[in-house]
Amino acid sequence: MISLQQLTKVYGHGANATVVLDHLDFEVDTAEIFAVVGPSGAGKSTLAACVNLLERPTSGSVVVNGEVLSDLSEARLRIARRRIGTIFQSDGLFARRTAAENVALPLQYLGVTTAETTRRVAELLDRVGLAQRANHYPHQLSGGQRQRVGIARALALNPSVLLSDEATSGLDPESTDAIVALLKELRDDLGISILFITHEMDTVLKVADSVARLDHGHIVESGSIVDLLQNPASGLGRALRPWRAHSEPVTGEVAWQLSYAASSVPTDWITQLSARLGVSASLLGASIETINGATVGHATVGLRGAEAARVIEVAEALGLDAQRTDLNGASDADDGGSGSDELERVA
Repeated sequence: MISLQQLTKVYGHGANATVVLDHLDFEVDTAEIFAVVGPSGAGKSTLAACVNLLERPTSGSVVVNGEVLSDLSEARLRIARRRIGTIFQSDGLFARRTAAENVALPLQYLGVTTAETTRRVAELLDRVGLAQRANHYPHQLSGGQRQRVGIARALALNPSVLLSDEATSGLDPESTDAIVALLKELRDDLGISILFITHEMDTVLKVADSVARLDHGHIVESGSIVDLLQNPASGLGRALRPWRAHSEPVTGEVAWQLSYAASSVPTDWITQLSARLGVSASLLGASIETINGATVGHATVGLRGAEAARVIEVAEALGLDAQRTDLNGASDADDGGSGSDELERVA
């Protein structure tokens, strides 16, 4: 488990001081994948540097498994830092070392015996699916494979926490999916806590249990992925599930956006909605999927002759949030911004 308590980082002094991180509080539970997103300049890079203590926080604490790492001396910190494995945006591999030699570096630095290092490196490369690439150099590996070697190296010292700093940035979709699957597998098998810092909202949906939005050094919104997606008032939820294009309703129909606001929405909700309202409902478009075991998303339907108050009432009874929409992303409850706009502001 890793906990940040009132974490603050200030550069400069006096009138020239710049507060980059301002009293951050959040916790990543054991075996949880916690994502942090935010626009450029939000403080994500500084957060990563403070979490692994490459940068000392100005104040506040970084706590791993109950020990306050930020209070340790440099000598003790070098030992405690082994509990945090870091996966960097660029794989950080040494070009003149093979995959196996790159993974072996942390073990060699600690003076682990050659036999034990060989055994451990083989085990790690097998875990990340690169046992057959042990003697390949970085230039002989794909981007996704190089990142897998980086993950194996981050695991070399048996950390309890993995810090993933834009680890999937720049990878193609297939490689990204493979890295996401590997991280979830490691979480499940090893019980590792993973702090996943990224600007890729689609990746957050695939990998994270919880997410926080960092903006100008502040956590402005956070929660479990499912809770945010099922909360129509959540800006972060809208950014995670942006507006998708839908068909236009036929003449006389009014378009309604229906969002999953609970885990109990029946699978035949559109049939029930139509029956309870006594009107036909045409499906104009939908973006619905299962995230962390819960069905989330939204659909747009066209309704003819149904009273607005009645639509809202029936939808709520089915576990849905109903808002009239103009099909350009704005609804009666919006200020004119769309999910795509939210995504632009966050990412």
